[in-house]
Amino acid sequence: MEAQAMKHRSEVTEALTWDLTALFENKREFEETVQELQAKADTFTQQYDGNIKDAASMIEAIKDYEQIRKLATWIGQYATLPTNTDITDGEAMERARYIRNVLAGVSAKLSFFDSQLTANEEAVLDEVAQQAPEYAAFIRRVKKQKAVQLEPEVEKALAQLSPVFGAPQQIFEQARSNDMDFGTFTANGKEYPLSFVLYEEVYMYHPDTEVRRAAFDQFSQVLEKYQNVVASAYYTQVQKEKTMATMRGFDSVFDYLLMDQEVDRELYDRQIDTLMNDFAPVMRKFITHVKELNGLDKMTYADLKIDLDPEYSPTITIEESKDLVKETLQPLGQEYVDMILRAYPERWIDFPQNKGKRSGAFCSTTYEKHPYILVSWTDQLSDAYTLLHELGHAGQGLLSNANRSLLASRPSLYLIEAPSTFHELLLTDYLKKHTEDPRMERSVLSKMISKTYFHNFVTHLLEAAYQREVYKLVDAGKGFDAAKLSEIKRSVLEQFWGDAVEINPGAELTWMRQIHYYMGLYPYTYSAGLTIATQAFLKMKEEGPSMVDNWHEFLALGGELIPVEAAKVAGVDITTDKPLSDTIHYLDKSVDKIIELSAQIS
Repeated sequence: MEAQAMKHRSEVTEALTWDLTALFENKREFEETVQELQAKADTFTQQYDGNIKDAASMIEAIKDYEQIRKLATWIGQYATLPTNTDITDGEAMERARYIRNVLAGVSAKLSFFDSQLTANEEAVLDEVAQQAPEYAAFIRRVKKQKAVQLEPEVEKALAQLSPVFGAPQQIFEQARSNDMDFGTFTANGKEYPLSFVLYEEVYMYHPDTEVRRAAFDQFSQVLEKYQNVVASAYYTQVQKEKTMATMRGFDSVFDYLLMDQEVDRELYDRQIDTLMNDFAPVMRKFITHVKELNGLDKMTYADLKIDLDPEYSPTITIEESKDLVKETLQPLGQEYVDMILRAYPERWIDFPQNKGKRSGAFCSTTYEKHPYILVSWTDQLSDAYTLLHELGHAGQGLLSNANRSLLASRPSLYLIEAPSTFHELLLTDYLKKHTEDPRMERSVLSKMISKTYFHNFVTHLLEAAYQREVYKLVDAGKGFDAAKLSEIKRSVLEQFWGDAVEINPGAELTWMRQIHYYMGLYPYTYSAGLTIATQAFLKMKEEGPSMVDNWHEFLALGGELIPVEAAKVAGVDITTDKPLSDTIHYLDKSVDKIIELSAQIS
C-alpha cells in the first residue's frame, strides 16, 4: 500500500471519470437552459403570484413549479460537480459561484409560492392531496411549514441570501482541499507525499505502524495551523442555524433541524445515547483484539483503522469490481442488478485520485438523469465497500425518482443511509459465502466491523455526539473557539474508547475533517440507517423473496412516508429500541466469532 504523487486532473484517464454530458451535451446547452430557467421563473411569477386561490389553481402551479425545480437541479449539478473533482479549477469554481447566485435569484423570485401555499386553509391543502395524490407528500410538508413560515418579504430575503448562508461550507472545503499543504513526511528513512485525500484514503489504513503514525502526526500538525479559520467557519454555520431556529419560533436548534427529517428528539437522542453506552464495549473488545493480533505496543487513535490481518488484505481493480458488484447484488434480483451495472458503461462514477479532488465519497442523484458517484480508487477491497455503499444511494435514487414526483422523491435524512449500508451487508455476506478458509472468513467479518459498522456506527456516531454538545452550547447562548471544539471532541473520544485507545495529540482535531457538520443533524442518521439496514438484511436472510419485495418497495418510497411509517415497509419498527439493541447484539456475536476464528487459525 504505497501512495503515489497525485496527478493533476488533466492527467487522469477520462474513461475513469464521470460523464457530465448526461446532464447537458455541452456548455452552450447548459447556458441556454440557464436562460430558460430564468424565463420560466418570470412566467411562473406573472401567472401565479396572487392567483393561487383554490385546489385546481394550486395543482396547476405545483406542476409548473416542479418543472422549474427539475431544471434548477440539472443546472446545479452540472455547475457544482466539477468543483468536487478539482477544487483548484478556477473556471469551474467561478461557474459554480455564478450558478449559486442564479439559483438564489430564482428561489427569491419564487419564494411567494411557499408563502401563498402556506397561507391556504388546511382544507384546501387536503383537497389538493386528494385530487393529486402524487403531491400528497409535498402537501404534508407544506402543512408543517405553515407553523414556521415567515412574512413573504422575509422569506424572499432569506432566499436571496442562500449563497451567503452556504459560505461556511465553502470556506471549509477550500481550506481542507485547496489551502492546506500537507507536504511530505519521513518514516523508515523514506520520504512520503501527503495530502488530505492520501491520509484519509491510504495512510490511515497503512499496515506499517511507523508510516501510519508519522503520517498522522504530520497530518495533525498541518490541521492545527488552520484550526482557527475552520472553527470560525463552523461557528458561523451553527449561529446561522440557531438564528434561523429562533426566527421560525423554535426554542431549540435541535427541533428546527429535526423538522425536515420528520423525526422527534427522542429518536435522535436514543440513537446517540444507546450506541455511546452499549456499543462502546463491543468496539473496545474488537479494537483490543486488533491490537493484539498486530502486536502493537498500544492502540492509539492513529491506529484505529488498521486491518485486523493486514497481510491478508485482498486487492481489487476497477475492472474486477464490475463482477463483484454483479454477484453481490444478485439477491435483489436481476432487474435491480442490471440497473446498477449501467453505472460502468454510462460513466456514473469518478474513480481517479488527483490533486484538488475532495476526500471521501458521495452519490448525487438527479431527477430523470442518472446518478453521479465520487470515489477515490486505491485498489483495496475497502474501495469496493465504498463503491457499493454509494451504489446503494444510486439504487434508491433511481427507484424513488421513477416512482415519485420530484417533490416527493427525496427520503428523510433519517432513512437515507439504509440502502447504502444494506449493499455493504450484502457484500460481506457474498464474500463469506464464497470461502471455506477461516482466515478469509475472519478477514471478511473484520472488514464488516471495521468498514461498514466502524464508519457508520462509530465514526459518524462520534461526530454526532460531538455535534450534539456543540449545539447545546449554542442553545444556551454560548460561543466556542477552536480550543473548545477540541476539548469537546477529546471528551467524546475518551468516553467512547475508555482505556482501550490512547487518544494521542491530534485526535482532538478530528472535528476539522468532516463536511457533515455543515449539513445539519446528518451524522447520527448513518447509524439510524444502518440499524434499519441490518434488521432488513437479517429479515431477508430469514424470509427470502417476500422481504426482497418489501425492500424494493421501501427503496421506491422516496419521501412518500415519514420515517416511522417508511421503516415499517422494510419490516422495521423504529418506535422502539429493539432494532438498535438487536443490531448491537448481532455485532457483539460477530466480534466473538472473529476472536474464535483467530484462536482456530493460531
